[in-house]
Amino acid sequence: MPIEAFDRLLDLLSPHLQRQDNHLWKFIPPVPRLLITLRFLATGESYASLHLQFQVGKSTISGIVRCTCGVIWEHLQPIVMPSPTREIWLRSAAGFQSVANFHNCIGAVDGKHIRVQQPPRSGSLYYNYKKFFSVVLIAVVDGTYRFLVIDSYGSTRDSRALVRSEFGRRILLDHVTLPPPSPLPGTTHPTPFVMVGDQAFPLITNLLRPYPRRGLDERGRVFNQRLSGARNFVECAFGIMSSQWRVFTTALQLNLATVDMVIKAACVLHNYLRDYAPPRCGRGDTGSFLVPMSTLAKVDNPTAG
Repeated sequence: MPIEAFDRLLDLLSPHLQRQDNHLWKFIPPVPRLLITLRFLATGESYASLHLQFQVGKSTISGIVRCTCGVIWEHLQPIVMPSPTREIWLRSAAGFQSVANFHNCIGAVDGKHIRVQQPPRSGSLYYNYKKFFSVVLIAVVDGTYRFLVIDSYGSTRDSRALVRSEFGRRILLDHVTLPPPSPLPGTTHPTPFVMVGDQAFPLITNLLRPYPRRGLDERGRVFNQRLSGARNFVECAFGIMSSQWRVFTTALQLNLATVDMVIKAACVLHNYLRDYAPPRCGRGDTGSFLVPMSTLAKVDNPTAG
C-alpha cells in the first residue's frame, strides 16, 4: 500500500478509531491501531508475533483487529462498495463488453472457500469437499476486478451458499434492481442483463452458466469459451485479494464473528486499493506493511485497550 493511500485511509478512519483516555487506561491512538490491523491482514502473522513487534498485549491486539476491521467495513463500504444501482450495473456491463467481449454481462459470480480453524463444537459442519474446514465467500465482481457484492459466509458448496445468501434470494426472486433488457448487437429482441458463473450455479433468468461439455457443437464451445473468459475476472479478483492480504493463505485462527469482520474488511480494502493504488495492487503488492520494522509505531503501554 503506498504511503499516500495509507494517509488517505487514516484520515478517513482516524475519528472513528480514536479512544478517550481516562484515569485507568491510556488508550492506543489511531495510527498504531490501523498499522496493527493492516500488518495482520497483509502478512497473516500471529498475535504473538505482532505482540513482539508492537509491544502490545496479545489480547489487546485481538480486540484491535476485530474493532478496526469493523470500522473499516462500516465507513469504507459505502464509499468503495456501495449497494449496486442500475448505473453501477450498466457501468459494469460496459466494462465486460470492452474487456471480455461479453455483452449484457453485469458481473461474474463465484465462491471462495476461506480456510478456518474448526469452530468449537461444530462437528463436520464446516468441513468441505476440498477436505478442510472453511466458510464460503460469495462475490460478484466487475471487469476491473472490483467487488460489487459480497455475501454469505456459509459452510456449504458455492451454489447452496448463493441460494442461502440474502443477495442470492433477491436474485432468485427477481428483487434486484437491474437495468431493463437490452438487445444484443445485431439483434432487435431485448435480452436480460445477466451474471455469469460456473457449473455449480443454477441457470436462471439473470444468471448464466456454461453448457454441459458433452455433445457440444461449435456454437456451444464458442459460448462456453466466451463465458469462461468473463467468469475468470472473479477468480482473478480472489487471487489478487489473497496475494495482497496474505492472512488468507493459512487457516484463520479466529472465531467466526472475527472471521466475518476480517473478510469484509479485506474486500473493501481490495476495492480501495483498486481505486487509489491500481498500478501496485494489480501485482498483489502488500506494500509498506512488509518494510523494515523501524517504520512501525510503538506504544508506551502494552496493556492499553
